[in-house]
Amino acid sequence: MKAVILDRAGGPDVLQYTEIPDPPAPPKGHLLVRLHAAGVNPVDYKLRKAGTFYPDRLPAILGCDGAGTVEACGSDVRRFRPGDRVFFMHGGYGREPGTYAQWTIVPEEATALLPGNVSFVDAAALPIPVITAWESLDRAGLLEAGESVLIHAGAGGVGHLALQLARNRGLRPITTVRGEEKAAQARKDGALHIIDPDRIDFVQAALDLTEGNGVRLVVDTIGGEMFCRSFDAAALYGHVSTLLEKACGDAAVARAKKRNLSLHYILILTPSLLKNTVEIARQTRILESAARMVSSGALSVRIFRTFPLESVREAHALIESGHTSGKIVLAIP
Repeated sequence: MKAVILDRAGGPDVLQYTEIPDPPAPPKGHLLVRLHAAGVNPVDYKLRKAGTFYPDRLPAILGCDGAGTVEACGSDVRRFRPGDRVFFMHGGYGREPGTYAQWTIVPEEATALLPGNVSFVDAAALPIPVITAWESLDRAGLLEAGESVLIHAGAGGVGHLALQLARNRGLRPITTVRGEEKAAQARKDGALHIIDPDRIDFVQAALDLTEGNGVRLVVDTIGGEMFCRSFDAAALYGHVSTLLEKACGDAAVARAKKRNLSLHYILILTPSLLKNTVEIARQTRILESAARMVSSGALSVRIFRTFPLESVREAHALIESGHTSGKIVLAIP
């Protein structure tokens, strides 16, 4: 089969589009999936640069997100049969092969059924960003309709889905984006208020929009100073969810403590890395809920660009540049 191989850490040029042996028959409780599309996420280029989480196990196949059709089922599989359309988040970080290939093997608990009116490209773009957005919102517990949520980078891969999910839950989404084009996209996805952090102070703007109270939840997809300053935009007893690690100074931590904030670190690969099948199955239920929303028109994923699998280097260079709005997907022959 055709696949993209990573045999050493480095830039996009280390990715090799080549031919490798087909995978074996799926073991018990697993599916052999014929891939039609693979999502490209920021974690992919970070793993490429680091040589994956398991650099001693190279070569590896990257790609955590995929969509395709079931080719064969292991003897213990009960929910699927050959021909089913599926999508999933599995592999791609160095231990199990990922989705930059024509076939892959996926455990049943990680596999979600794909409605017939949802394309493989859209499905492959969903898993990491929609689970991230979903979990970022859920960490604050059950928010009440009408409560304000500040979502950083609302035109990004995670941000544009978080805006739509917040809107669908009856929340009041506020977002930070740069430029009129991204602002227009964020409004389309449900943002009630747009803050351009290059033009105005986002903390003061968030306070002004909430009568000085601050937002109930901040979803941080940027990290750095935006994360640390977000403490001041959150309401008393509010929540801040972040995708990125950043050690804030003592003064910022003291402000968070004074405001009784709850800080939540979001690393959605943890269930897979720890092989926690209960949490993997929970994330799969998120995927199935999101797919039903896409099918009904309640949720949409923005595709920034689609590349053929053999152009994976170009796809990696583009996502690493940071000059994207929405998702990059690889179409698999």
